[in-house]
Amino acid sequence: MKISLVTTNRGKFAEIGAMIREKGYEVEHIPVAYPEMQAESLEMVVLQGLEWLMEKYNRPLLVDDSGLFVDCLGGFPGVYSAYVYHTIGCDGILSLMQGIQNREAHFACCLGFIEPSKEAHLFIGTSNGTISTKKIGDEGFGFDPIFVPVGYDNTFAELPMDVKNNISHRGAAFKKFFEYLKTEHQE
Repeated sequence: MKISLVTTNRGKFAEIGAMIREKGYEVEHIPVAYPEMQAESLEMVVLQGLEWLMEKYNRPLLVDDSGLFVDCLGGFPGVYSAYVYHTIGCDGILSLMQGIQNREAHFACCLGFIEPSKEAHLFIGTSNGTISTKKIGDEGFGFDPIFVPVGYDNTFAELPMDVKNNISHRGAAFKKFFEYLKTEHQE
């Protein structure tokens, strides 16, 4: 089966593409932007995106919307993570948290998958951790240099991609997605 991943983020495609190929599926990159409604949940953003994309590309489509939810900031940036990253970045989040002791946060990922003439399916994954006090690491993308997952002393940006994929919010969502594919598409 060939899965078409829709994202303009090359780092996300590299990370997700590696997971898909590792499971024996072919992956195609569709690097187009699609309308992302401003909503209170990742799920709503993903479902709307899938509907719009299926009208343009009649094939198995996969989209991912993820967010960083920082406890002391009331869950901010949450569903606005991409916008916040592109406007204030990691440095902006660190600045907002200067002097704050409670640095707990989590990443959440909502994968959406749809096939022609079928209903959309959502797969949710989370990764708990803390926000570091400075940016550390060169791997990954987005807020990876400031997120330290539970059980680790390193940020996501310091971990090799295979380790990150095994413990991340995206990795957790993909485990569910691959279980679904195995059940629905038995060879």
